[in-house]
Amino acid sequence: MKTKGALIRQVGSPWSVEEIEIGEPRRGEVKVAMECSALCESDHNLANGTIPMGTPPVLGGHEGAGVVVAVGEDVTGLVVGDHVVASFLPSCGECDSCRAGLPNQCDSGARRNPGGLLGGASISDGSHRITAADGETVTPMSLVGTFAPYVVAHENSLIKIDPSIPFEVACLAGCMITTGYGAAVHGDGVSPGDDVAVIGVGLVGAAAISGAVVAGAARIFAVDSAADRRELALKLGATHAYASVDEARADIAGVTSGQFCSHVIATGDLTEAQQWMRLTAKGGTCVFTGMGDLSDHGAELRVPVAELLQKNLRSSIFGGGNPRHDIAELLTLYKLGDFPLGDVETVEYRLDDINDGFTTLRRDNTRRAYLRFTDADR
Repeated sequence: MKTKGALIRQVGSPWSVEEIEIGEPRRGEVKVAMECSALCESDHNLANGTIPMGTPPVLGGHEGAGVVVAVGEDVTGLVVGDHVVASFLPSCGECDSCRAGLPNQCDSGARRNPGGLLGGASISDGSHRITAADGETVTPMSLVGTFAPYVVAHENSLIKIDPSIPFEVACLAGCMITTGYGAAVHGDGVSPGDDVAVIGVGLVGAAAISGAVVAGAARIFAVDSAADRRELALKLGATHAYASVDEARADIAGVTSGQFCSHVIATGDLTEAQQWMRLTAKGGTCVFTGMGDLSDHGAELRVPVAELLQKNLRSSIFGGGNPRHDIAELLTLYKLGDFPLGDVETVEYRLDDINDGFTTLRRDNTRRAYLRFTDADR
């Protein structure tokens, strides 16, 4: 079918809204009429080259919510009319990684895409079935490509949700919010009474603060150079807010009697790891949630041994959780009023205005930007 989509044709170029043609669902696949798609920092990083893209042009978007309108053969978990969220990581529940408790590193996408989820080959049969008007093959980001009013994806990449959840809220659970929340609650997660530091209060950091609140943290120390982000952190449940790690360290040392934080969640640049570890308690854990510049293969992690003694530093993708469980859990918490997804200001854009949306995202990362698709887009 013919529709429209926002494409990146080369690194550094703006998003281009063009006519595309999307194939019909095959075995295990589902067609979704997208209602909303979040604009994520990872999409921006794809456009600027810090996340290496697959073969261009690339159809962007990896966080979306919509309604199932068609299903292919052997689809067992979804039917027409179901409301779904697209997960930027597929999760089959059956491969070695899923069985080993690593559903956020599911092998179902990698089998067809040895170079990663930006390869674009479908999980079902390895084909590429999105084309641009000029006949070029289009690569969907993370095997979904939600910057289009219709998506055909494998059911492994789609999570059924409660139909009462607004689409503009649901679309945020496919990456950003779940990443921050999971960093707080998974692995050696926050326990009731713990002291937690969150470094960087963009949307991922904001979700980490909310996750720490849900987990029962006693004190939450937020660090961000921007005053509006520190204000947001306090609104979401942080007990303290600082403009720098140095300022935070001096105060946290007094508040915790020199013990510092059992959990530190960092969203910044990995080159700042030494600073993060200075806030981490003995035996504590620092979780790094950022993707960083994946094109820089020479990046180095430098932390003095003295800062690592009896401390843990680990990375986290998708919050280290289970897409099928975590997305549904987060939206349930939202519905119960226990997770403040609605407390962050949102700005809605049309597909044709996607570049304005990313300008907003880059200028003010305390606000969420998302696309809402209309009949004119379809």
